[in-house]
Amino acid sequence: MVPLSWYLVLAGFVFSCGLYGALARRNAIAVLMGIELMLNAVNINLVAFWRHGPYPERLDGQIFALFVIAVAAAEVAVGLALIISIYRNRRTVNLDKLDLLKG
Repeated sequence: MVPLSWYLVLAGFVFSCGLYGALARRNAIAVLMGIELMLNAVNINLVAFWRHGPYPERLDGQIFALFVIAVAAAEVAVGLALIISIYRNRRTVNLDKLDLLKG
């Protein structure tokens, strides 16, 4: 059986990579990918704590992970729709060049 600490280290590494990708990138698609990595790290934590919790026969962690996956899918759908709309109007997905308050 794999110890809980290994899952937590893996989730921390994946979350750190996602945070770096969301904060350091200028491309909107790369920012969305960083957010997805962070949500995947949350899923790793949910399933790990469920597995090492007092009632592993219940499916609480897996159900929460499915909800996170559903939220991630909705976030990607809305985010990509916004990025496509911004690209059609501004011809760029570089976040530094976007200033939506100007006409």
